Amino acid sequence: MALSATLVHHYSPRPSLSCNSCSSSPSCSSSSSSFDQRRGFNWKFLSFSGINNILRSQSYKAHAMSTTEGSIVSPKGLMDMEEEPEHLLVLVHGILASPGDWTYVQAELRRRLGRNFLIYASSCNTYTKTFTGIDGAGERLADEVRLVVNKRESLKKISFLAHSLGGLIARYAVAALYSSNGSEQTDDTVTSTNANLKPVGSLNEGLIAGLEPVNFITLATPHLGVRGKNQLPFLFGLPILEKIAAPMAPIFVGQTGSQLFLTDGQPTKPPLLLRMASDCDDGKFISALGAFKCRVLYANVSYDHMVGWRTSSIRRETELVKNWQPPWRSLDGYKHVVDVEYCPPASCEGPHYPLEAAKAKEEAQNAASTQSTLEYHESMEEEMICGLQQLGWKKVDVSFHSAFWPFFAHNFIHVKNEFFHNAGAGVISHVADHIKQQEKQPESSSLITPSL
Repeated sequence: MALSATLVHHYSPRPSLSCNSCSSSPSCSSSSSSFDQRRGFNWKFLSFSGINNILRSQSYKAHAMSTTEGSIVSPKGLMDMEEEPEHLLVLVHGILASPGDWTYVQAELRRRLGRNFLIYASSCNTYTKTFTGIDGAGERLADEVRLVVNKRESLKKISFLAHSLGGLIARYAVAALYSSNGSEQTDDTVTSTNANLKPVGSLNEGLIAGLEPVNFITLATPHLGVRGKNQLPFLFGLPILEKIAAPMAPIFVGQTGSQLFLTDGQPTKPPLLLRMASDCDDGKFISALGAFKCRVLYANVSYDHMVGWRTSSIRRETELVKNWQPPWRSLDGYKHVVDVEYCPPASCEGPHYPLEAAKAKEEAQNAASTQSTLEYHESMEEEMICGLQQLGWKKVDVSFHSAFWPFFAHNFIHVKNEFFHNAGAGVISHVADHIKQQEKQPESSSLITPSL
């Protein structure tokens, strides 16, 4: 495909951002959490031997706010209308999944957070709907959130908790829901995907779906895509497998596969994930993320064969060695949570997409040499890191090295099944206590409390 020399997409510089309440430390630092010990596990089973506990009642499940498959916001999904929760917590599942994957998390968060939270599991992108592209799924999620917000006038705050691909879908959705002046961006503001970036506002400014954004939390999400060394671990880092996987991905998982491997769209157009690391005409992705009081990344350091440590924690290869902690050392009260790191915003120009990258993308799309494809992905990965590190992040490392079946780490981290994947219960406890901590924090406070 011939490339026009005039179509060079260059992202305009962005000033460094000040620290917010989750990232005000002058430099990255590790800290052990000192939350109270998690209460005993007492749901369906008391032990592996099969001694059954009393099942949760149907009304309790209704409180957990799961919608029925095939409808956006059904009456069954909005029970107990007499309650007036103020904080909407949206749960977003990953690829080929459903709201049922959140059954344990919904019930546990409901028990720990109380009635002030409306815990809602998204149902608009179930199973193969996740194949239609991150952008399409993100728009559907945004529409679903709008309907929920319109049905509950008591809501004042909003947070997101997403697993795997759901984290990317949520990132797209919050940009669609973002407003800096009380009105969401409309289709009229999106005119071109090849225009320069617009200026980015300050942290903690703006609303999401008209609500105050508080927490944006992802669990094992491939923020940098899945191509490249150890980004999709089940390929074992072998170049030949990675070369085959990229052209095969769209066949099996549709447009989403192309977007994860950074080969979507025309060569002259930056891949979607790179655009999502910036403020561009497609959406104010960085401003939307920056509006949240706190952004948290939970990442498996090993045994996750779907999403690698680097891409889920937004780190460079050299940063992994520096931040490594022995996998058998869990923080007090949170089994398998091995380290917490606070990273403030980094000063950089933000992502770029020069003509050389467009040429490399065209070669990658045409299954060119492994070396050129690798160089393309590495350059895009670095640009995405630069864009996303303009914001502060709390990074939580998780290791299931000592679990009975560590190879299920990708499902453990969000307790997909309460019985088979309950090794991740400590991670969910950590998530719940983080949310409670942020809820109690004064709105004017910009400090990280020692117990966080």
